[in-house]
Amino acid sequence: MQPEADATFHTFAAKLAGLDVPEFVAPAHHHVVLHGMRFHYLDWGTPGKPPALFLHGGGQTARTWDLCCLALRRRLHCVALDQRGHGDSEWAYDFAYAPEHHAEDFAALLDALRIPRVVVIGMSMGCLNGLHFAARWPERVSAFVAVDAGPWVQMEGGRRIAEFVRDADNGVDLEAFVAAAVRFNPRRDPRLLRQGLLHNLRALPDGRLTWKTDRRRAIDLAGIETRLTALRARLDQVRCPVLILRGSESDVFTDADAERFATALPDARWVRVEGAGHTIQGDRPADLVREVGAFLAERGLA
Repeated sequence: MQPEADATFHTFAAKLAGLDVPEFVAPAHHHVVLHGMRFHYLDWGTPGKPPALFLHGGGQTARTWDLCCLALRRRLHCVALDQRGHGDSEWAYDFAYAPEHHAEDFAALLDALRIPRVVVIGMSMGCLNGLHFAARWPERVSAFVAVDAGPWVQMEGGRRIAEFVRDADNGVDLEAFVAAAVRFNPRRDPRLLRQGLLHNLRALPDGRLTWKTDRRRAIDLAGIETRLTALRARLDQVRCPVLILRGSESDVFTDADAERFATALPDARWVRVEGAGHTIQGDRPADLVREVGAFLAERGLA
């Protein structure tokens, strides 16, 4: 999409979401090679502001954060990464997709950008990968925002997401993907879903569309559960303040999950975002921006 088209769409989307965005800019697209793999990331500008690394959920791309980055770039230097195997970043051809691999990617990216410490804002898979990073390199994380995820989640909700990703990939056309996405999340405006899907689909040689995400293997829900158990044992290594956001209509992350997560950390609180499902940044971006802004202001970070 051209910068002008980006700005036109973002103007429309921000108005629909009730977001105050005084200036509409297109992000700068960058590619960087980290330990032999090529990664794509978006830089929303505002150098000199506290840096923030935005991490998308499984099957998503860095573009899921567009509106949030636009609204927060007055306060933060926003960088949104396509994690390995997603978006326009390279696939891990050896299937190295464990949270530890992602955490090493984040450390290498920050080294490449010469960013010593960062605010991490991670949703779903991005939250869990980010927590591994925060536990391994606590000195590099100034604050953490967990978006509808944590070490305790509802695996049945995760199963429903995996089934949507699998069933929507029927190789037809864009409108078939949009229809499947609307059925999966009727809270969202189809026009917004269509635009998000344009960033998340690639054309096959025969003209059909498929996800950009590496789907050569099925999502291993049992493996995810095992990793969550291991992550719980490392929470004492997360030393930064943590804000936990929970979508009130999410079937992945419950009030009880959020409370348990917050209680397990030395410095954390959780907030219920009304009217949002699992993808708070898409369902209620204005509420996410408000909560993140207030949290960082409380801590003197933005």
